[in-house]
Amino acid sequence: KELIILDIYENNVYDLQNELKRQYGDTLNLKVLIASVRDKEKIDHIIGDLKPNVIFHAAAHKHVPLMEANPHEAVKNNVFGTFNVARAADKFNVDKFVMISTDKAVNPTNIMGATKRLCEMIVQAIDKKSNTEFVAVRFGNVLGSNGSVIPLFKRQIAEGGPITVTHKDVIRYFMTIPEASQLVLQAGAMASGGEIFVLEMGDPVRIIDLAKDLIRLSGLEVGKDIDINVVGLRPGEKLFEELLMDEEGLISTEHSKIHIGKPLFQDYNVLVKQLQAIEDVMNNGSNSDIKSAIAKLVPTYKKAEEINNVREFKGIKKIESSSN
Repeated sequence: KELIILDIYENNVYDLQNELKRQYGDTLNLKVLIASVRDKEKIDHIIGDLKPNVIFHAAAHKHVPLMEANPHEAVKNNVFGTFNVARAADKFNVDKFVMISTDKAVNPTNIMGATKRLCEMIVQAIDKKSNTEFVAVRFGNVLGSNGSVIPLFKRQIAEGGPITVTHKDVIRYFMTIPEASQLVLQAGAMASGGEIFVLEMGDPVRIIDLAKDLIRLSGLEVGKDIDINVVGLRPGEKLFEELLMDEEGLISTEHSKIHIGKPLFQDYNVLVKQLQAIEDVMNNGSNSDIKSAIAKLVPTYKKAEEINNVREFKGIKKIESSSN
């Protein structure tokens, strides 16, 4: 009956509003709200007033290097923003709450991924006590989305280069915006509560090969018209991302591209106390204090500065054999 778009960034949501009006005109009952998930009282007021049936929660700071330098903001926005919206969904009996997660939540080596793993824990914990069905949907990179690598490469090509790649062996999983959106909607529809849905991402892509392909598709030559510079992994980055944690099993669904990770439930009351402790550190601690506090809650989180970032990947030989 109604689509409600809530965002803190009015420029993007203004463009989206205009796009929807152009495509659907008056046939779409659209409401656009400017608000922050950090504002608990405002979120409570909006959800209590409008009483949506389904919430798709995608709000997050997601740029890995920026969040490594600003962990307070990562925790404030990702963890407590999610907590605010989830509690409001429970309080006002929303039917379904679908959180958009990321492959970076699996064995995270950066604060962004660790906060998203903590968001998954919040979703699973609150589901056990709520009439609302809470689920998370986890997938990799989306081609053409804000901050994705292809728009960056296109800008670098338009500027005459060079294209910057962090490491010659960096690989990522990709899907398109329509595919990701459809699978998120389908996963949400089949949810019964507490699941972490894992989307089938296909074969991984080597980023340096993607850069070479884009240069060629632009009618240019690698090394002649456009150079590729390898600049080194950024803080918190992995060579590859995983879609499942080691301790999770994988259950098939009737949809070939949607799987379910084995639930790892957490006691909600215990988690609330742990989050209160995190909030104290967030208000008074250093960047290092924040990362250490999150590491206590997310045992699979290994801070980038403490580990060797080169890890074995079973698909790398396949990719190497097809690389140019």
